Amino acid sequence: MEVLVDNRDGNIYEVPVTSINWKTEKTGKASELNVTLLNPKPLEDKVVSGAIVRVIDGTHKVFYGYSFKAGFGKNSEFKITAYDQLKYLMYNDTYVIPSMQAEVAIARICGQAGRSLNTIANTGFTAPAMVEEDKKALDVIMKYIDSAIVATNQSFVFMDNFGSLGLHNIKDMIIPPTDFYIGEESLLYDFDYSVSIEDAYNKIKLVVDDKKASKRKVFIAQDSGNIAKWGQLQYYKKVDENMTSAQVESLLDALLAVHNKEKKELSLKCLGDWRVRAGKMVFIYIEKLGLKQLFLVEACTHDWSAKVHTMTLELKVV
Repeated sequence: MEVLVDNRDGNIYEVPVTSINWKTEKTGKASELNVTLLNPKPLEDKVVSGAIVRVIDGTHKVFYGYSFKAGFGKNSEFKITAYDQLKYLMYNDTYVIPSMQAEVAIARICGQAGRSLNTIANTGFTAPAMVEEDKKALDVIMKYIDSAIVATNQSFVFMDNFGSLGLHNIKDMIIPPTDFYIGEESLLYDFDYSVSIEDAYNKIKLVVDDKKASKRKVFIAQDSGNIAKWGQLQYYKKVDENMTSAQVESLLDALLAVHNKEKKELSLKCLGDWRVRAGKMVFIYIEKLGLKQLFLVEACTHDWSAKVHTMTLELKVV
């Protein structure tokens, strides 16, 4: 395990690490690295705020980010908390963006925050004009991604991969099952599985207010079969009055397709593998559950010490 610290003073030095905790989530957060190391002379061997922290384990480029907190106690343990560059997209600003492709808008938001989008997936979605006041850049980016998911029935993930920002289609984030899988005979030592309709909707109701005519148009799409099985679970939203009836109907169908289904969730505790992080797709084979399919990693926490490397995963079916 190699952990390098660059205080941006022309010197890069390797630190002796005792443990690492690395957390990633698919949406709305920067990845977080917590490092515990031995530093007998913390006042001399400082880690300055904003120092670059890089973690590599053999051929695996694990983390590239920036120190936001460093400190120590009475013993020789020194602790660093670092985040990847999504942290710099978690500060507020105002965004006035005309109608354009979602990925172009996301690149524009990154640029406004002084960051470059290096990998850009084609979403196939033209977003309407947007004005967002006093909002976090990352929240606005996620709004574009969520809209693209609903409109195209595809899934996208925005992440920092070892210092490179990217917008990716989930289909391009699959860890090949021929290279790696998790199951009863591979890494897994505990799991928790659930099927839920807590966030499901089987009736979509959209309304459009025509202020000039003082009228309200109501659009409804529903699945009578699932209403009979689950009871009525309604999603209600007032949409932009400038949308045409055809656009509203299209949005209805897209929302029903996304939300009118059970959510399968799986939590795993496994031996660790650095290839796995939030936003990746992993193949799961658990014979006891009858599972033999790809799952999307919603959240992932790696814990590493000199003795053992484990990971905890939160997964869902896409």
